[in-house]
Amino acid sequence: MRSFVQKKLKTVQTKFNRQPDNELLSAYQSGDMGAAEQLMLRYKDTVLAIARKFAFRSFAEVDDLVQEGMIALYKAIGTFDAAQGKSFKNFVYFCVERRIYSYLRTVSRREREGERTEIDPEDIAEGENPEELLLSGESEREFRLRLSKVLSDFEFRVVNMYLEGMTYAQISAATGKQIKSIDNALARAKRKLSAVMQP
Repeated sequence: MRSFVQKKLKTVQTKFNRQPDNELLSAYQSGDMGAAEQLMLRYKDTVLAIARKFAFRSFAEVDDLVQEGMIALYKAIGTFDAAQGKSFKNFVYFCVERRIYSYLRTVSRREREGERTEIDPEDIAEGENPEELLLSGESEREFRLRLSKVLSDFEFRVVNMYLEGMTYAQISAATGKQIKSIDNALARAKRKLSAVMQP
């Protein structure tokens, strides 16, 4: 019986894996929660990569940003309108970046005002433009150029792979270095970046 159930679940998962985003979105809008779950799984690495990008530049906790990003992803699944001719992938990027940006603005404002209360997800306004934080006076290219000037070649390679969403294990395999070395390189890079970003 258990084998039958596992086989059935695998069949459903395989069916969803083959379906394009728009078909899954349509299935979800027709009441199929499994389609939404598949989209959440499909885009969780995208959310992680976006969260890492913001966390590295703002020194926020990645887990907090991932949580906000997953909330945005779920909302994106529920509000996407294929009739507008937009790409769902681009819509996800926009919604996740906007949500994380708004969260960081809320945290920053509360810290300036001396508040230490936990932030309610419902308190996050999502109307701001994420480009304001992503660019924050410099383009992505300029940001990476700044990194290249203060980091060693190895640190720079590790940071770029990390920002692209690779796991420590994947970076370790790509560089031939131990996971501890990857962790140390990221820690050094964050310290160096923190130093150069001080006013």
